Amino acid sequence: MDILSLLNWRYAAKRMTGKKVPQEKLEVILESIRMSASSIGLQPYRVIVIDDKALLEKIKPIANNQAQITEASHLLVFAAWTNVTEPLVEHYLSLIAKERNVSLESLDPMRGYFTGLYKNTPEQNFNWAARQAYIALGTGLIAAASQEVDATPMEGFDANALDQILGLPEKGLKSVTILPLGYRDTAHDWLVKLPKVRTPKQEFFFSY
Repeated sequence: MDILSLLNWRYAAKRMTGKKVPQEKLEVILESIRMSASSIGLQPYRVIVIDDKALLEKIKPIANNQAQITEASHLLVFAAWTNVTEPLVEHYLSLIAKERNVSLESLDPMRGYFTGLYKNTPEQNFNWAARQAYIALGTGLIAAASQEVDATPMEGFDANALDQILGLPEKGLKSVTILPLGYRDTAHDWLVKLPKVRTPKQEFFFSY
């Protein structure tokens, strides 16, 4: 399918069959997320991949008992850095130096950019990191559609409770959104046969 066909095909599935997403399709989705656009390439977030059924059962009550949590093949948790710190930035710069075969000293102009982030409050940096995570989420949605895998972005969960279950505070992370991956249950999903509704072009776009 072309990109517009994919976007018309996908929707936020409300029920899933529990069928497993093949590993090769999962890898395409995950690698697409990893390769997603990110400001300065920093990727100030991480993605937790969960397919353990017992863990998904534990998560379901703190996600408003939404059926997709346990009916999904996998649940992706997008978790943003709680702050942008110098050690995290230096790790990133070391990775650049290694991959591009350049000296760390040559990256001083880039290093200087991050001093502005150090002056921000942790809350400001977290909010920025969370927005970066949402860019990756969007990439993941399109990548999943390209594999004809359903993906339902969700914010309806207790982030603090999920963070505790996954031990995210110790990792300097806080969950911002979750993405069940699986296959739509056409027999039980009330949304599956309804037309997609989007704002008309004339109302959506403004030209100057």
